[in-house]
Amino acid sequence: MVEPQTKKGETLAARLGQLDKRVEEIDRVVSTPEVGGDPAKMAALMRERGRLMGIVDPYRKWRAAREARREAEEMLRSGDAELRSLAEAEAKIQRDLEARMLEEVQSRLLDREEGTDATRIILEIRAGTGGEEAALFARDLYQMYCRYADSQGWKRENLSASGTDLGGFREVVFGLEGPDVFRKMQFESGGHRVQRVPETEAQGRIHTSAATVAVMPEPEALDVQLKEEDLVIETMRAGGPGGQKVNKTSSAVRMTHLPTGLVVHMQDEKSQRRNREKALRILSARVFELHESKKRAERAADRKSKIGSGDRNERVRTYNFPQNRLTDHRINFTAYNLDQVMQGNLDGLLKALLDADRAAKLGSLELVE
Repeated sequence: MVEPQTKKGETLAARLGQLDKRVEEIDRVVSTPEVGGDPAKMAALMRERGRLMGIVDPYRKWRAAREARREAEEMLRSGDAELRSLAEAEAKIQRDLEARMLEEVQSRLLDREEGTDATRIILEIRAGTGGEEAALFARDLYQMYCRYADSQGWKRENLSASGTDLGGFREVVFGLEGPDVFRKMQFESGGHRVQRVPETEAQGRIHTSAATVAVMPEPEALDVQLKEEDLVIETMRAGGPGGQKVNKTSSAVRMTHLPTGLVVHMQDEKSQRRNREKALRILSARVFELHESKKRAERAADRKSKIGSGDRNERVRTYNFPQNRLTDHRINFTAYNLDQVMQGNLDGLLKALLDADRAAKLGSLELVE
């Protein structure tokens, strides 16, 4: 059976063995009184374990299948014809399982190396061209993602929203947490275009509007650390301008990261402390995504990925309501079930995107005997 190998000659099996040992180490550590009495440390370790098990579980199954296949092949040397027949059938079953698990392991490990194994993400949806109709489309995208998240059992948390009089969103920011959340949602970043008759259109004419989506993995504390000297934090009255420390009732927060120029304004909470916490979460995710997106773009260019850069300026998809048609322009995917997609049935679309990405990733791995 072939095994994947790194450019330095180290087999992935050796690297996966280290991840397996890390899971065993976490299992030992979390049972100690020191960790058991620290909820924050326990939560961080369990999140790490959850991410690792996405790789370690198929690795363990691959290892078990390899061993079972070898035992079956040993039985093929038996002089008993009936036993040889059973062993041959068993060897084929285990060989097929071994191949499937190897492919899964390769893909999962690449997900980890590219940061796509994150279990917490932040989504930003912003209305683009199209005025009120674009804001209504942004709302529809938000509801679509919420329905899909609920179907996956992911945890949702609204972080910030700027609404319109007709119920749309100029901008909405929310968090999702759960297994494979970034792996499945990563390709939603980019420009989304809608073609339909707006609710505000009296003549029945089809309009084209747009919204942009950004999907950002939420980094762990060790992944990105923002220095205090790099932050400018201003407080003000919610809903209005103001300077730093206007008065004790100023709850709104504007946080600026000087090295990147990124700015987050948060006023959804009545508590200034809660607004600061949310602003820091969003800012950390944006800074992390800025650095990670550059790495992903370089890797995508190296393997000429069909999935795209993930830039929010890149048009990725068109939603044509009159024809009930959805088209993803990156992989030439077209489906005539837009009504179901808007209800959160994203499985077919996301599977097509994941399959295209997996094919590109696996094509970049060197396999040796």
